[in-house]
Amino acid sequence: MTPIPVLDLKNQQVVHAKQGDRAHYQPIHSPLCPSADIFAVLEAFLSLADFDTFYIADLDAITHQGHHDALLTQVLAAFPQLTFWVDKGHQHAQDLPPYGNYLPVLGSESYTDGSLSELAAFDGRFVLSLDYSPTGQALGAAGLFAEVQYWPEDIIIMTLAKVGSDQGPDMARLRAFCDTYPKHRFIAAGGVRNLADLQALSALGIKQALVASALHSGAIGRGDLLSLNTDRT
Repeated sequence: MTPIPVLDLKNQQVVHAKQGDRAHYQPIHSPLCPSADIFAVLEAFLSLADFDTFYIADLDAITHQGHHDALLTQVLAAFPQLTFWVDKGHQHAQDLPPYGNYLPVLGSESYTDGSLSELAAFDGRFVLSLDYSPTGQALGAAGLFAEVQYWPEDIIIMTLAKVGSDQGPDMARLRAFCDTYPKHRFIAAGGVRNLADLQALSALGIKQALVASALHSGAIGRGDLLSLNTDRT
């Protein structure tokens, strides 16, 4: 099991995401990092473990209220040894930044059935996010949820109702995807509270999980992350 730290960007700051209520997200201020500056938060995460992959959501771009392209370029250049999964809404293959450590996340909420043909241009080099609203409805292109020919190997199951909720992962939905599509790698997003949740996900066959709140609060600390590394060896 490998946790992937999450940074949600809004108005040039890292914010605390909670249950998809994006209009009310506030800048991060946590025991782990008192600053909402993206570089400070990245360094704080790296002080916990040698993470090699991070997930960044550009909420301004996703909600069509601007973007963080310049800031993201600075991050990509400053940490060439790290891989960044970046969701910034509707992305086009020809417009991706020229950095080898940038991997686009294509969220279902940002696509329609009419735009699905664009995914072929990525040649499988993307992470798909199947997004579920705070009320549990599938968001965006219905075809992405039903037609596996559009799927890359790595697929995030994003349950917004669970994000920042301290309610635990959406185990039933994740189990259903793992059982139905055993050839794909599913990534849990939303609700991870502690080491026990990560272990429960691993038992389902989930090997990666997006995590933010539990890292900031200390509910998942250095010792927990070290134990996960020990389990892998």
